[in-house]
Amino acid sequence: MNDDWICGRLGEDAPWALGAVNPPVFENSLFTFETAGDLAEAIKDEDERYVYWRGTNPTVDLAQRKLAALERAERAKCFGSGMGAISATISSLVSGGDHVLVLGAIYGPTTQFLRYLEKFGVTHTHVGDPAGLDSAIRANTRVLYFESPSYMSYRLVDIPAVTAWASGHGLVSVMDNTWSTPLFQKPLTMGVDLVIHSLSKYVGGHSDLVGGVVAGSTELIRPIALTEYQLYGAAMSPHDAAKVIKGLRTLPVRMAAHQERGLAVAAFLDRHEAVRAVHHPGLASHPDHELAKRQMTGFSSVFGLELDTDERQVVAAFLDRLKVFRIGVSWGGFESLVAAPALTTEESVRVTMGIPVGLVRLSVGLEPAGTLVEDLALALEGVVRLA
Repeated sequence: MNDDWICGRLGEDAPWALGAVNPPVFENSLFTFETAGDLAEAIKDEDERYVYWRGTNPTVDLAQRKLAALERAERAKCFGSGMGAISATISSLVSGGDHVLVLGAIYGPTTQFLRYLEKFGVTHTHVGDPAGLDSAIRANTRVLYFESPSYMSYRLVDIPAVTAWASGHGLVSVMDNTWSTPLFQKPLTMGVDLVIHSLSKYVGGHSDLVGGVVAGSTELIRPIALTEYQLYGAAMSPHDAAKVIKGLRTLPVRMAAHQERGLAVAAFLDRHEAVRAVHHPGLASHPDHELAKRQMTGFSSVFGLELDTDERQVVAAFLDRLKVFRIGVSWGGFESLVAAPALTTEESVRVTMGIPVGLVRLSVGLEPAGTLVEDLALALEGVVRLA
């Protein structure tokens, strides 16, 4: 069973679909039972039995089955947001007095959540490079958390090497795989224990839903589903699950187009005089390009453009000159987006992540690559003059 089939048809011929080409959306908040005993038995297994929307739902279940199959996982659990998946996953793995080891730059709100956990006695340490892991691990370290490519800097982690290290030290490895999607990278096959996605990005693909998912072994997913998922209340709605299912149908086609346009735009920027660096692992100039070719099968279209400036006003002026790229958070939809961490990210988080002032994040959408290049070229003329 290949990924295209999983995205398009897996589970969609179930009897409850009644032959509908679009799987039905189960809107009901609860399910009823023939006997009190039937209800009592179902509640014991509420992460898999249909009892109440907060537990699971047939539409959500279908999305979960597809995502688990794509990641080669035993199970997956969908949440109402990416942060819902992240916070529930980390919470499930730690207790008061435990320590989380973070490798490389990660999503800003994830760092904020780890800081929030300090009030419950859970500490964390950021390590910029795998060489620092041995000196940073503690007797109470329980989790190794990372992204690859990393947040904003788009550096890669040697996943098999790092997960082997984590396993050897008894740590649970958790990786955010949103950038690559399950099509271009499968961390579980390289030793990662749990993989997380923001479904709001490429999987949904149309900037019309917010959601998250965690996938892995039944041993690790079931406690999350029964406890944090239920108690935190970050349940995915069946309507959002239906959007995930529809987004998955076109994901292979969209990702091929995103890759083509993203590389074309990155190659143009890599040659421009107003650009210090382009952080796209698909470029031969990227320091981790050879590693990328070993552990990835493709490249998405979100990457960093480092302007030749250290002035925030120059960065802001560049964004304001863009006409086709829209200024906004998130990424992965049809529309091309631009954002600058130095203008929006908490300063302490920016410094911790090592993000330079001149870094701009581009999300190359599905507009013609030539139109996007022209838009960037005109905006960069202003950077050259201001510099």
